[in-house]
Amino acid sequence: MVLRSYAITDIGRKRQLNQDFIYQSETPVGNLPNLFIVADGMGGHKAGDYASRYAVECVVGEVGASFERNPIRIMGAAIGRANALIRKKAQENPAYNGMGTTMVAATCMGRYLEVANVGDSRLYVIGDRIEQITEDHSLVAEMVRMGGIDRAAARNHPDKNIITRAIGARDYIEADFFSRELQPGDLVMLCSDGLTNMVEDEEIRSILTGGGSLGDRVEKLVETANRNGGKDNISVIVIEPLADEVEYD
Repeated sequence: MVLRSYAITDIGRKRQLNQDFIYQSETPVGNLPNLFIVADGMGGHKAGDYASRYAVECVVGEVGASFERNPIRIMGAAIGRANALIRKKAQENPAYNGMGTTMVAATCMGRYLEVANVGDSRLYVIGDRIEQITEDHSLVAEMVRMGGIDRAAARNHPDKNIITRAIGARDYIEADFFSRELQPGDLVMLCSDGLTNMVEDEEIRSILTGGGSLGDRVEKLVETANRNGGKDNISVIVIEPLADEVEYD
């Protein structure tokens, strides 16, 4: 099976600093056959970009050193270790007090996708339709799940950026895990909210299933987010996990 991917991170139009950090490996990392991560940092000046980068580096290092075989256990332990190290750094340096980061991580194991997430960075599977696989850990997402507001209202809610779970926020962090069987032609997209707050789901699907190379389509997504305001950093990784099984006309 051939896997292809394309990744990009962009500062956007409004921010002075890119607090997103991405990681892309189409080749094995430890016992995982590949690994893709998007992290969106938060905190005071410089703390957010440090948190996202450091957390990703910790996770990649832990995954690479793990003797586990189960991908959920591998990613779960790595995220837990990253959380502990972020907490330690914040205690050692007052400049890092309160820092934290979201994270969505994924590995494609043949036809199966394994996903871990903390916060509101997302993973989608895009085929005949676009489907958000992860669930946001945010105040507004909780309101939607409880029936307090609908998704349309959530999109423009003033509290939509308040997240309820982040790496570094508490002494113990629990990631959510998702497994999904993939079909030929499916695309997998990991992204920060700088994309999804600026571009509607159906437009994302239209761009990614349109013409051009994979890189052209991903760059068009970022251009569209910036054209629509670019209010936050924008990070996107798109994977063609079964690229050799797609039949073209």
